[in-house]
Amino acid sequence: MSKIKWKTYAFWILLAEAVGALSGWLTWEGAARYAENVIKPPFSPPGIVFPVVWAILYALMGIAAARVWLSPPGSERTEGIVLFGTQLAFNFFWSIFFFNLEAFGFALLWLLALWLLLLWMTLIFRKTDRTAALFQVPYLLWVLFAGYLNLGVWILNP
Repeated sequence: MSKIKWKTYAFWILLAEAVGALSGWLTWEGAARYAENVIKPPFSPPGIVFPVVWAILYALMGIAAARVWLSPPGSERTEGIVLFGTQLAFNFFWSIFFFNLEAFGFALLWLLALWLLLLWMTLIFRKTDRTAALFQVPYLLWVLFAGYLNLGVWILNP
């Protein structure tokens, strides 16, 4: 891999991981309160699962964004990168709404918007780089699972 490509991949992966790390850091206390006080729905994984899964998903996001960035310039590449940034911002703020503000209903709506943005981004990525789109499938599935968990928490903790 050329030096330029390596730097491009490193940039996008580090960007995605940094957004996730900042979100985790800002919601540390809220997540601790959640772990202790909130009734969780069936099939809720242990707390340690979340940072591991998210680290992998952020890496896949970064790799996919790098692949799209390295594709030939065009409107679909631009749209894909804009959607990547938008969904990353939605991802970041969901944790704040859910853990810090405990606005479970609003967080569920926000998560639905995130999932729709993610689907749109994946479809645009597919036009630019099919592998980049495939790298988003685990993320799409995880956000669906997060939606189930979010809905369950909202119902169980009125």
